[in-house]
Amino acid sequence: MIYWIMAAFCAFFIKGLCAFANTLVFTTILSFGNNNINITPVELLLGYPSNLIIGWKERKAAVWKVCLPMAGLVLLGNIPGIFLLKNVNPQTIKVIFGFVIAAIGIEMFLRESKEKKSRKSKVVLGIIGLLSGVLCGLFGIGALLAAYVSRVTDNNSAFRANICVVFLIENTFRIIIYMSMGILTFDILKQAAVLIPAMLTGLFLGIKSSQILDERIVKKTVIIMLLISGIALIVNNIRI
Repeated sequence: MIYWIMAAFCAFFIKGLCAFANTLVFTTILSFGNNNINITPVELLLGYPSNLIIGWKERKAAVWKVCLPMAGLVLLGNIPGIFLLKNVNPQTIKVIFGFVIAAIGIEMFLRESKEKKSRKSKVVLGIIGLLSGVLCGLFGIGALLAAYVSRVTDNNSAFRANICVVFLIENTFRIIIYMSMGILTFDILKQAAVLIPAMLTGLFLGIKSSQILDERIVKKTVIIMLLISGIALIVNNIRI
């Protein structure tokens, strides 16, 4: 349980800093000894209140024409993602997850290297939204969503507000589906409840630190950690 507490603290410290990447950090740390079917619902329950807190704090910066269409696409993508979580071999999921976080790390690195943000077409928006939904349903990952929202918002407050609104809508949908499919159990609820103090401590320290630390340095550190973790997961779970 100490390992889970450390994972919750680290993940939601990053959430407080960046408004996303908590799932990537939480799942990456725990995937080496646990299956995603046990990790994802716990992280979902911890992430819900964190999105409420950040979303409420930044609510004035929300742009509904940005977050609502994205939320709809994410919900559509959730359905196949949840099905895969329930039925795919855990080892296969870990390999896929390794490729996913490595690819996201590369994409984030390339985005951070560019000085100007480019606005993408509606077709790209649709593809990113659906893929984000699949990843959210399977792993709870919203990093693809973050990659797009960063392109269509002009400042950090708008980014944090819009991405948390989408997460809240998606989280609500996924909680209902997880309960109906038996993924979200009473034991999961108890485990999440134990981790709430660590989550809140990490979240508020992250929010406070975001006002002091250089955000670009923090993001680059997270990117490096994700790349290393993704490669390690792939190597450790591929059986030749």
